[in-house]
Amino acid sequence: MTLRDLPRTAWRNWRGWRHPDDLRIPLRSTEAEDADRRFVLYGLLPLWVVPGLADWWMHRRTRIEHTRGTKESAIHALMMTEAGVPVLVGLLARINPLVLTTMGGAALAHGATAVYDVSLAVGEREVRPVEQHIHSFLEVLPLTALSFTACLHADQVRKALRGGPDRQDWRLLPKEHPLPAAYLAGLAGVIVAGVVVPYAEELRRCLRTASREGTRR
Repeated sequence: MTLRDLPRTAWRNWRGWRHPDDLRIPLRSTEAEDADRRFVLYGLLPLWVVPGLADWWMHRRTRIEHTRGTKESAIHALMMTEAGVPVLVGLLARINPLVLTTMGGAALAHGATAVYDVSLAVGEREVRPVEQHIHSFLEVLPLTALSFTACLHADQVRKALRGGPDRQDWRLLPKEHPLPAAYLAGLAGVIVAGVVVPYAEELRRCLRTASREGTRR
């Protein structure tokens, strides 16, 4: 297979990825695997929005648009991307060494960006202890999601540690049992309402203030 064939192969893999054989998670099951999946899908991912909203409120309360403004808000958008891409891949794609490596790399990048974000903010904006505590939640959640995913797919972790010897280990493939469409739509709605809209408002507010003050902080 040549590089020219990659887009065609990827399209064949993902064409018709939705089918009736959705993943079903028994809500009353006490099996460890079912409990782990319930925690990640119905607890960790939706509740991730809560500290994100709290952090946005702290930025608004300390008038971010009059300090680092656009630059700090753009870094927040970068961190959301670093967190969002592995979540999207993990929800839609089959967990294999490629996906696990992507999630691990994104978690490390998110942590490094978070350190830079705080070092940038404290020079000009009051970062209160409450906001610092909120940051601790936001920084640990990507690692928590990665840890639970790794526990659910220990065989793929072993393959990743061995370098992923199979060709399928480094391909982005659709899940054999996709998550229910209703769940994906509901989670997308929560993320848009609780993360995308507030932080878009923050960036818009910073750009508007910068334009009015004639500067690009």
